[in-house]
Amino acid sequence: QVQLVESGGGLVQPGGSLKLSCVVSGSISGVNHMGWYRQTPGRERELVAQISSSGAINYGDSVKGRFTISGDNAKKAVYLQMISLKPEDTAVYYCNAEVAEMMYHTRGPPSWRYFDVWGQGTQVTVSS
Repeated sequence: QVQLVESGGGLVQPGGSLKLSCVVSGSISGVNHMGWYRQTPGRERELVAQISSSGAINYGDSVKGRFTISGDNAKKAVYLQMISLKPEDTAVYYCNAEVAEMMYHTRGPPSWRYFDVWGQGTQVTVSS
């Protein structure tokens, strides 16, 4: 029932820009953090950027200084502004979120349950 809806991928020339968007769809108690990963055939999936609900941000080394991640807690959305794109940025970009659900127990206080959710991926191609 919980899904991540991604948009903004496409084809861009080297040096160009793209902005990716991802929003949590479905009922959930909250979001702990959201971020973007990317994967190229023959390579491991790698962290691009991640932002927590508190605003803490972590970037992958390869995109530091070129990509900017931002979030909107009210919309349960995350955005990735990509500039100065390089051919090596070509990959499938996957949105990721750690979402929370309140669990009520017969005994004891309620507790939080966290789940990782992944988007289907959006293709970003940087080429002339």
